[in-house]
Amino acid sequence: METAAPGNASKSRHVKIKELIKENSSLFWYIKEDAKGNISVEVLVENILHYGNEKSVKKLFDSVGIEKVAEIFYKQVSGSRINYPPRTVHFFDLYFKKHA
Repeated sequence: METAAPGNASKSRHVKIKELIKENSSLFWYIKEDAKGNISVEVLVENILHYGNEKSVKKLFDSVGIEKVAEIFYKQVSGSRINYPPRTVHFFDLYFKKHA
């Protein structure tokens, strides 16, 4: 059985993330078009969990990995300034406790 080289897996993930950003471009309305390719994974996670739909959240999990998304989410909600609404925090806290 052939496995992908580590560099290829990273490249594939990077391509998936770029596609996800492009598909959800309207969520990043405040970022210039030519700068959207440089969006950090943290910004991507926050915007999709906060404003995305079920399809975009699933693609985020597939592209980044549910464990990584959960790690980023918990880091974002552990500080004194939280950009997520309480309903979103509660939902994803329950979701990640069960699935991540």
